[in-house]
Amino acid sequence: MSLNWYAIHSHPNKEDLLWQQILSHGFETFYPRVKVHPVNPRARKIKPYFPSYLFVRADLGSTGLSLFHWMPYATGLVSFGGEASIVPDHLITSIQQRIGEIAEAGGVLFDQLQSGDAVTIHSGPFAGYEAIFDVRLDGSERVRVLLRMLSDNTVPLELDAALIELKRKSNTEPPHSSHK
Repeated sequence: MSLNWYAIHSHPNKEDLLWQQILSHGFETFYPRVKVHPVNPRARKIKPYFPSYLFVRADLGSTGLSLFHWMPYATGLVSFGGEASIVPDHLITSIQQRIGEIAEAGGVLFDQLQSGDAVTIHSGPFAGYEAIFDVRLDGSERVRVLLRMLSDNTVPLELDAALIELKRKSNTEPPHSSHK
């Protein structure tokens, strides 16, 4: 018996249903998901870390490939040259650790933000303003930012995390010139 991890591809937005199918067949599965902070309050707050992919641990010698190819909501195992590709155990462990780090940070948004990062407020009464990310408020989906005012002073402002995004760096900066 040779149990290995494999990546299985799902139909778009059917990861949850495929996950249930895999579990119902008694296989060990790893479905990495992360907390996100959507702008739309009705949008999903938990999303797949790898959209359309999950991991399944199986002995293909006894189960065969066809089970995973014909499983509802699946398009099959990730394969190269007609052979299912094994995902090394250490990679699964690394992904599990990364998912844990993101969860500990409070989700994808907070994982990317550090105190002092420039953010843009994209919705609400302060939409269009730039601010400086200060801190995530404990036990809530709220953050404190320092709103830049006309006089270059900053004013602390608490708002929903879904209303801010990391400010994109401009690609319009002129290239550095070298003088000899």
